[in-house]
Amino acid sequence: MQDYKKIDHSKNKDVVLRYIPGHFITPNTHVNYYMDLTDMKSRQREARATGEELADLYLASEVIDTILCLNGTDIVGAYMANKLTKAGLVSANRHQTLYITSPEYNTSGQMMFRENNQHMIKNKKVLVLIDSATTGSTLKSAIGSIRFYGGTCVGISAIFSVATQIDNIPIRSLFSTKNLPDYASYHPGECPLCSKNVPVDAICNGFGYSTVQ
Repeated sequence: MQDYKKIDHSKNKDVVLRYIPGHFITPNTHVNYYMDLTDMKSRQREARATGEELADLYLASEVIDTILCLNGTDIVGAYMANKLTKAGLVSANRHQTLYITSPEYNTSGQMMFRENNQHMIKNKKVLVLIDSATTGSTLKSAIGSIRFYGGTCVGISAIFSVATQIDNIPIRSLFSTKNLPDYASYHPGECPLCSKNVPVDAICNGFGYSTVQ
């Protein structure tokens, strides 16, 4: 794997997007950049800065009851909730604080919530938090799951996003293709890198990457 390249957030030096150019396979697509958001999700200072910057995008929102964290963004979600609560964001929860939760996945890969967690979704206004959004398939699954369990998705927040909306729900992100204008994703059967016999560098998912020897 090549050395990382970095893009600093315009407002906060502790929010750093790390990426590697190459040929990468994700569960749904082939991409020419791998976004390594590990430190942003796991290192305390960076996770706090990332969560607080994401919170700033929602301070004018009407109501958020729950943050649904995907792909290991729970720590970022907690800092985001803390900033929103301190800023006086309205929540319909009786305890006047936000739920932070993540889904379980069944054997078919569908998102699910067991009985002890369903109260965080049912009749709640849910904000979905994801690390990176490219094709939108994971977000569509999350929105469908929220609706199935009786909640309402009121927004989508991402660290990096290609799309600007999914199912008419706006995506607010810290980084986008404005920061990486040559970022590209391809359906597996239409990947020009594969057509040119460019070797695959790694197989990636929400947990990280595994290099291809």
